[in-house]
Amino acid sequence: MGADVALIELVPARASHIRHLAAIMRQADRDEVEALTGRPVLAALSASFRRSSVCMVVLIDGQPEVIFGVGDLNVLTATGAPWLLGSDEAVRNRAMFLRLSVHWRDQLLRRYSVLRNVVDCRNAVSIRWLRWLGFSFSEPFAHRGYDCMMFELRAGDVR
Repeated sequence: MGADVALIELVPARASHIRHLAAIMRQADRDEVEALTGRPVLAALSASFRRSSVCMVVLIDGQPEVIFGVGDLNVLTATGAPWLLGSDEAVRNRAMFLRLSVHWRDQLLRRYSVLRNVVDCRNAVSIRWLRWLGFSFSEPFAHRGYDCMMFELRAGDVR
C-alpha cells in the first residue's frame, strides 16, 4: 500500500483496547458519553463492552481507533442498541470508514430488526454519519441537562 493509504482492520474487541480508546477518544464522543451516562469515559466504555452482544474494534495502521458494539434492548422484538466511539484518526480516514460502515450496518440488521439508541445533539459528526447510514431521528429532548435525539433504523427501511 502507498504511504497515504491507511490499513484498516476489524477485530473483536478486547479489554486491553478499552483503556487505549478511552484515552484517545474524540472530544465530542467523550462529551456525549459523560452527558448521557454521567460516568467517566473509561467506566462507561468498560460497561458498554461488558454488556454488548457484539463488540468490535477498528484498527487503523495497527492501532485501535474505533470501538463499536450493540447491546440487546429486547430479544423478543430483535431490538438492539448500537454504539460507536472513536478517535480523530477515524475522522481523518472517513472515506474508507464510511464504506465499511455500510457493511457493518447490514450485518447488524441481519441479527436485529430494529437498531435504536440516543445521540447527543452536539455530536455533529456522529449525527451526520448516522443520517448517512439511513437512521431517522426523534425531536430533541432533554437528558441530564443536554439536548439529545433518539435515532432508529428498521431492517425494512434500508435500501
